[in-house]
Amino acid sequence: MCNYCGCREFPLIGRLSAEHEAISNAAGRLRGAVRAAGPDALVALDALLALLMPHTSTEEDGLFVELRAEGSLAGAVAKLCAEHDDIHGVLGGVDRADPDWPAVLAALDRLHRHIDNEEHGLFPAAVIALPIPAWDRITPAEAAAR
Repeated sequence: MCNYCGCREFPLIGRLSAEHEAISNAAGRLRGAVRAAGPDALVALDALLALLMPHTSTEEDGLFVELRAEGSLAGAVAKLCAEHDDIHGVLGGVDRADPDWPAVLAALDRLHRHIDNEEHGLFPAAVIALPIPAWDRITPAEAAAR
C-alpha cells in the first residue's frame, strides 16, 4: 500500500487504502483455502466479496465520477472499471457446486495488480488532479467538518 506521497491524508483515499488492505488479506485467506483444498474456500470467497462489492461501489460512484469529469485520468478510470467488471464477474460467478478454482486464483492475481495500480498510480494522481471542491463533493461529511 502507498505510504510515501501523503495521499492517505485525504480521508477518502485513506479509507479506500485501508479497505485495500482488508481486501488483500481476505484474498490471501481465499488463496490459502483454495490451495489447501479446504472446505472453507467458499466461506473465504463470500468474505472477500462482502468487502469487495461495497469498496468498488465507493470507488466507482464517488472518486471515479470526479476523475472522469476532470478528464486527465479518464482512460485509467475506464481501465480500472473494466478490471472491476472482470474480477467481480469471475469471483461473483463461481459455480458453488463445481468451483473453477484455477480461474479464481487467476482473478486474485489480477486483483492484486489492480490494487497495486490504484495505490501507486491512481490515488496519488487523483490527489494532484482533483481540486478541493471535487473532494468536497465526494466526501461531504469531511467537507462539512472543515
